[in-house]
Amino acid sequence: MAAPTLRSVLRRNRLLPLFETCHLRDRLFFSSSVDAAAVTVGGTMSPDPHFMVEYLVNSCGFSPSEAAKFSKPLARLRSTENPDAVLNFMRSQGFDGAGIRKVISADPRYLCCNVEKNFSPKFQFLRDLGLSESDIVDAILKNDVILRLDVHRSLVPKLEMWESLLGSRELVLKHLKKTTRFFHSSVEKTLHPNLKFLRDECGIPEERVSVVLRSRPHLFSQKPESLRALVVRADELGIPRQSRMFMWTLHVFHNVSKEKFESKGELMRSFGWSESEFSSAVMKNPTFLCISLDMLRRKVEFFINVVGYTPSFIASHPNLLLLSMQKTVIPRFRVLEMLNTKGLWTRRGKFLSYVTLSNTKFMEKIVLPYKEKVPELLDILRAGFRNSAQQFNRDDFGSYELLDYVQIDSELSWTKL
Repeated sequence: MAAPTLRSVLRRNRLLPLFETCHLRDRLFFSSSVDAAAVTVGGTMSPDPHFMVEYLVNSCGFSPSEAAKFSKPLARLRSTENPDAVLNFMRSQGFDGAGIRKVISADPRYLCCNVEKNFSPKFQFLRDLGLSESDIVDAILKNDVILRLDVHRSLVPKLEMWESLLGSRELVLKHLKKTTRFFHSSVEKTLHPNLKFLRDECGIPEERVSVVLRSRPHLFSQKPESLRALVVRADELGIPRQSRMFMWTLHVFHNVSKEKFESKGELMRSFGWSESEFSSAVMKNPTFLCISLDMLRRKVEFFINVVGYTPSFIASHPNLLLLSMQKTVIPRFRVLEMLNTKGLWTRRGKFLSYVTLSNTKFMEKIVLPYKEKVPELLDILRAGFRNSAQQFNRDDFGSYELLDYVQIDSELSWTKL
């Protein structure tokens, strides 16, 4: 059966009262579980209301200051029976010490939950969906709210809602494992208002919204006022809302604060870019804004001081800044330079054309024809690949999740770097 369109999903109001009612019930249920655990008898008993500080240090590995902070919601506990059961269960499900600390940090009251009633059904539900043990750990570390939601009243309706929006169960599970706070957002207060705003008020075609929704749902999971602020920033930059770059710019701005945006602008102006050149480069491909400031500086310096490009040329070709220095730019430049010094290659002005070739094409056009005369060319490229494998381009792109992907055409399709 074909997946419903966004328009039809937006009109599906029957799930909304159920979801919001269940959310309230879950909150009440979670609070009652804490109260029940507070009077549990068993485990290690202590009359000291602060004994949980020592417990969190010894059993979970928190620092004393962290333990003091996270023990506050547990002040009514007088026994370690429930916390012991929770920790043992989580370890049995594949959580290591760091993972357990992350979950407890998100809400220490998880230590008060009843394992059989609160946790086991959620883990079984995720297993029934086809997730492996490591997948379940990843999903909960990204979306610990799963541990608070009732399976039938909340998890299933949320899963069905996201499946309708994204079009497939596979995409839901993929984002559940990789996207932070994927299950946190309210359908009524967040998702539907954001989709309606982009479609009806911004005039963005439903198909274009749908493409970005499927690839980066967290853009739509933010508060509506935050999304509106991103639209204002894009408008101020002069990007037409009908442009195919508009949605991608919103996605980049979601990861790049105003302060970081300004710092990148100041850096590029220090190299000679005018204000209009900076704006033009952002409109052509805003992804370079997500590169760390230090790496951006090093890339521009290389292209200006080593390759010989002018700042204006770089501004008109911002895709250059997205290339990996260790894997692509430096090895290929060295290859062409070596050929040039041996009199086998004299077209230095064509570096842009050759640095953007696929690896296969570069080998076919540049390396293989000269491998007998200059066998060192293969060593240069191999060294570049070894370096890139070690660094995984982290220096190029910092920690931004969106930079696993880069826009490659005007249709907003995506490919791995």
